[in-house]
Amino acid sequence: MQIKSSFILLFFIFNLLIVNAQQEKIISFDEVLNQVEKNNYTLKISEQDNTVAKADYNQTNSVFLPNITVSHTGITTTNPLMAFGSKLNQEILTQADFNPALLNDPNEIKNFATKIEIQQPIFNADGIFMRKAAKSKMNAVELQSSRTADYVKLEVTKAYMQLQVAYKAVEVLEKAKEAALENKKIADNNFKQGYMQKADILSVEVHLTEVENQLLTTKSNVKNASDYLLFLMGENNEATLKPSTNLEALINLSIYDEQLSVNRADIEAMQKSTEAYTNMHKANKMSYLPRLNAFGSYEMYDDQLFGTDAKGYLVGAQLSWNVFEGFKRIGKTQKSKAELDKAELSLDQYKNKSQLEFNKAKRDLKDAENKLKLTSLAVEQSNEALRIRTNRFEQGLEKTSDLLISETQYLQKQLEYLQTVFNYNYTKAYVAFLTK
Repeated sequence: MQIKSSFILLFFIFNLLIVNAQQEKIISFDEVLNQVEKNNYTLKISEQDNTVAKADYNQTNSVFLPNITVSHTGITTTNPLMAFGSKLNQEILTQADFNPALLNDPNEIKNFATKIEIQQPIFNADGIFMRKAAKSKMNAVELQSSRTADYVKLEVTKAYMQLQVAYKAVEVLEKAKEAALENKKIADNNFKQGYMQKADILSVEVHLTEVENQLLTTKSNVKNASDYLLFLMGENNEATLKPSTNLEALINLSIYDEQLSVNRADIEAMQKSTEAYTNMHKANKMSYLPRLNAFGSYEMYDDQLFGTDAKGYLVGAQLSWNVFEGFKRIGKTQKSKAELDKAELSLDQYKNKSQLEFNKAKRDLKDAENKLKLTSLAVEQSNEALRIRTNRFEQGLEKTSDLLISETQYLQKQLEYLQTVFNYNYTKAYVAFLTK
């Protein structure tokens, strides 16, 4: 019976380990990036913005290409004018049709007309500049999409590092829990032998509970960070991701020599957007010029459906000049000029703000580097202090409260160091993002 119970217990533990292994998925940063490039929603939406901008630009081909329409119309009429014209178009008019009685009161006539019409723009100055504006907008959207991809990569980098921090924090807290449990055993033995008071035992138990609560919270943070990374990857499953590499600080001094690039995709996008407003303003001014368009049609008439017995064509050109349109055109020109001025000011503001942001990021990186050294030293010092107090506590030479203070301080310094490593690595990635 005992053997059977042991077998069931081992079988249960084995299945539990398999389930945990299936739920936890080790993944590298490059694998995450590959999945993000394929499935990220933000990138897919950005691609659709590109498609929309290209479609808007393609519409401006109408400035050069003809407009062709084909129609087939059927009528039946006794209207004197329409009946006479229909016979004339069908080329069936006879001398008898000029009889005043028939002209004034014609018989019912059917007419079917097939018409092919072509309108060809020759000179539309405003349309040309509208096309240039659409192209500048398309280029701006393409550049902005490129910058969006850079931002998504930065966000993925941040999320991956947050997952690394969360796992490392779990390791730290599990070790802290082990140490707290060991100290609790020592405290229990000392209490049984009368060397310790009940209040000290309760303090040890409270400290252990606090560490356990922190551990549970940190494990939840692991799942939260994993879920967010899965969201960025465009996946929806219950697996818990685990980084294939550990969190470590990689000092890079050369990054301080980097400068803000004026060719950065988002800055170039702003410049292209300003070009679009410039061309829009020119287009509104060019609308004062006349337009020249050619037109032509080929017509076929018959008294039968889709008949083509009678044929004729018409070719011509039209020079039109909209001299005055109330105050509408003047107002549009004034509005486009104001929008252009606003775009130029926004571009200057964005450049200055980007430089300000870059300078601040480099200072933040330097601060993070200095803090990294200080927190690393603080971890070593608090670890040594805890080691000394633990040895003295085991010998009954140290107060319980002092030991708990040292344990708490060491735990805090380790967690603070992890956060500092994250801050340094992320700030370094952010500075690289600003210089790209």
